[in-house]
Amino acid sequence: MNTKVTIAGVTLNNPVMTASGTFGSGMEYSDFVDLSRLGAVVTKGVANVPWPGNPTPRVAETYGGMLNAIGLQNPGIDVFVERDIPFLQKYDTKIIVNVCGKTVEDYLAVVERLEDQPVDMLEINVSCPNVKEGAIAFGQKPDSLYDITSQVKKKAKQPVIMKLSPNVTDITEMARAAEAAGADALSMINTITGMKIDIHKRKFALANKTGGLSGPAIKPVAVRMVYQAARAVKIPIIGMGGIANAEDAIEFLLAGASAVAVGAMNFVNPYTTVEVAEGIEAYMKRYGVEDVSELTGAVES
Repeated sequence: MNTKVTIAGVTLNNPVMTASGTFGSGMEYSDFVDLSRLGAVVTKGVANVPWPGNPTPRVAETYGGMLNAIGLQNPGIDVFVERDIPFLQKYDTKIIVNVCGKTVEDYLAVVERLEDQPVDMLEINVSCPNVKEGAIAFGQKPDSLYDITSQVKKKAKQPVIMKLSPNVTDITEMARAAEAAGADALSMINTITGMKIDIHKRKFALANKTGGLSGPAIKPVAVRMVYQAARAVKIPIIGMGGIANAEDAIEFLLAGASAVAVGAMNFVNPYTTVEVAEGIEAYMKRYGVEDVSELTGAVES
């Protein structure tokens, strides 16, 4: 029984990874999870300089999920290279670095700094607000997405995964734009923009007013978007959005994903990633699936 999957020439021991921003760089979870049991660790967003993030409060619980407006707080690429990469190298897992920025130049600075580092893939977070476009996210306009993807691809030494925003009219248009610009893979979906109001205080639950909705509440939207994108492009897709157990993960695989990422549920149950990996193996045994890649896109229409 083979659980290995290959994405853009990089072979993972299994199709389960972490969703950026929910697992730090693995350090915080290493007491609970043997990181070598994961196909890959996707790091929290890394910028060219330290980012302080948004003012508090910046997390709020919602029905079936949570809102966050952390604002991609991170210590910057220098600390990441010195501290986090050596830590992750101790484990038999792939290292995928999530890259964020406010201008194309910001992204390229991080990509260039990582070119000689022992990381396996880059995940480009195009949900960051594009300062030059009036804070519209890079991933919300096909031409902006095409531009940043093509520029990153020119500089990157590692395969490039573009993380798509669901806050668009047509996800297939965005997927095609990323593919046309040379993306090696897609990860989807990022959080859905939401809001919560405290009716007793008559105030917004988040200082930022809006935040990204994640958790089980968004899973049906995410599965639908993965299915649509998988039919629109030929590059591999990493599916995410509300995965709480192996059944959820298998839904994404059947919809067309080659691998999956666990996000918000890491906060609820830090063992979720390993439980999902073990659950996929149990499903394969139960249904006589010899290779996990057989499940990708295997939903019957």
